[in-house]
Amino acid sequence: MARAENKVTAGPASRMVAEMARRLRLRRGWTQEQTGHELGFSAAAVSAMETLAQPASDQMLVKLEEVLGEGLEFFEGSRKYVRLEKYPEQFQNYSLLEQEAVVLRLYATLVIHGLFQTEEYARALIGGGYPPLAEERVEQLVEARMARRALFEREPTTLIEVVLEESVLRRMIGDPGVMHGQLLHLAECARRRNVTLQVLPLDCGASGEHAGARGGITLVETPEHDHLVYLEPQDESLLISDPAKVSTYAQRYAKIRAQALGPRESLDLIERLAGEQKT
Repeated sequence: MARAENKVTAGPASRMVAEMARRLRLRRGWTQEQTGHELGFSAAAVSAMETLAQPASDQMLVKLEEVLGEGLEFFEGSRKYVRLEKYPEQFQNYSLLEQEAVVLRLYATLVIHGLFQTEEYARALIGGGYPPLAEERVEQLVEARMARRALFEREPTTLIEVVLEESVLRRMIGDPGVMHGQLLHLAECARRRNVTLQVLPLDCGASGEHAGARGGITLVETPEHDHLVYLEPQDESLLISDPAKVSTYAQRYAKIRAQALGPRESLDLIERLAGEQKT
């Protein structure tokens, strides 16, 4: 549902898209109803996009490029910037790094990492958070999170390594059906050639060592081969570039991976837990 406050809070990318779409529509002499028909959206949706009551969705940007783009690739190029404006403020700087990374090394301790979430899992997680969000904002964040999965298909391929705490796989988010679908999706992701997925078992600390006890980590290698660390405690974010600190986090991550189950054992565990949720 379109909201009046969006007209005030809409970012510059959404404003530019709205203005360009309106100008191109008028140049063709089309009404909003005609434009909606060509796009596969309602006239109300076109109006909401142009007035910023509801900024363009990723799907609408794809259709705008097809119908009104005129080969300029303006709407296609705008997709990542419009998507960026939908993310929480503390995530926006990192999101650009994630989209362009050549290597991502991830360690998740509380919930499935956002890159690997299903739509249903993400909706249950975001919708059940605190403070509560309006339904429209929940859907906006879910859409933005799902758009991140384009990274899996990007060329050149991004190498993604992820370690998940076993407790993450067992923590119920949504209902058993949501968890069953999420675990099956994880298993599917684990079979990708550019993904290495491992599980850190619950009894990791039984030997007296638990390298991951200090929380989640994201290690990023950029196209320029710079190495960065991204941390996200609560609703804050921290991007670390100091080589000495990055090295320490990289060593810690290597130890976490060494303490985790191997990829084959991890996949077997995920598939077994998925079967338990189904029943």
